[in-house]
Amino acid sequence: MRKPGYVFALCALVFGFVVVILGAYTRLVHAGLGCPDWPGCYGFLGVPQSPESIQLAETRFPDEPVEVFKAWAEMIHRYVAGILGLIILGLALYSLRQRNVPGYPVKLSFGLLLLVVCQAAFGMWTVTLKLWPQIVTAHLLGGFATLSLLLLLSLRLSGRLAPLSPRKVVVRLRYFARFALVVVIAQIMLGGWTSTNYAALACVDLPTCHGVWWPEMDFAAGFHLFHEIGPNYLGGILEGEGRTAIHVTHRIGAVITSVVLLLLAWRMLEVGLGRLAGLLVAVLAVQISLGVSNVLLHLPLAVAVAHNAVGAVLLLVMVAINYRLRAPARNAFFSTDSSSGLLASH
Repeated sequence: MRKPGYVFALCALVFGFVVVILGAYTRLVHAGLGCPDWPGCYGFLGVPQSPESIQLAETRFPDEPVEVFKAWAEMIHRYVAGILGLIILGLALYSLRQRNVPGYPVKLSFGLLLLVVCQAAFGMWTVTLKLWPQIVTAHLLGGFATLSLLLLLSLRLSGRLAPLSPRKVVVRLRYFARFALVVVIAQIMLGGWTSTNYAALACVDLPTCHGVWWPEMDFAAGFHLFHEIGPNYLGGILEGEGRTAIHVTHRIGAVITSVVLLLLAWRMLEVGLGRLAGLLVAVLAVQISLGVSNVLLHLPLAVAVAHNAVGAVLLLVMVAINYRLRAPARNAFFSTDSSSGLLASH
């Protein structure tokens, strides 16, 4: 049975997906510093466009010449993210009115609100710390986490995907699905680290890299987590061997992720989850195709954005699978609010 607020949560989920895509687009067109300040743009509420306002903007930021296209890309991302924040605030306030409804996810609603506040801070630090890879990657992961929790909220309010009977095979699969979700999250982290360090084109051939199976790589540099704060990281500062190490690790992660998810899909067939298993395999196949295309076609913008978008869809599918495999609630039709994590373990 559908609970109040379901349509509201579904709208937030759609907005969240748009924000993730816009964030990827902004990053890929190198517009992360399209506005060198936050939350405004060159000291304006919007993008300076008239000759007078552009002149004033460049006086305020002499080392940051105005690029109107990049500034608009950044500000549109901020505007849509701001709207999403207001929607999630509304969801949290609405949940207070529903707090006496059995099983209403009040804690999950406020957990989302807290996450959005953190995301706003990371958005600010992304600009003020000049695309410091650690912050940009954390901001990307926060966006994916927000999207995942919005799906979880929508599922809980929809009354769909009832839990399976707690047979031994289902319980074993539940733990494996959680492991698979962790693997997907780790791969998304690697993808984010690859993007924020501009390592997507470190190798432009497949299946080898630079014509060999194991090229020269500097893992210490590539995965150094304490880069100096202060330089402008637009375009990246790593040498070729550091970027190659990141890229190759992401490739290896893709192989491991594919094997784990295919095994999960096969095991899902045993418990009658054929449709979800088919969806998982289909999304995985599309994501692999996009990843290969990114390398062979030298990172075309449309394919790169689609790779980010389908990565988000893959994560959502994994959240839905874990939700379907959750343990049945004891005292309510819906699971209790004792946890609002990505694993959706209850």
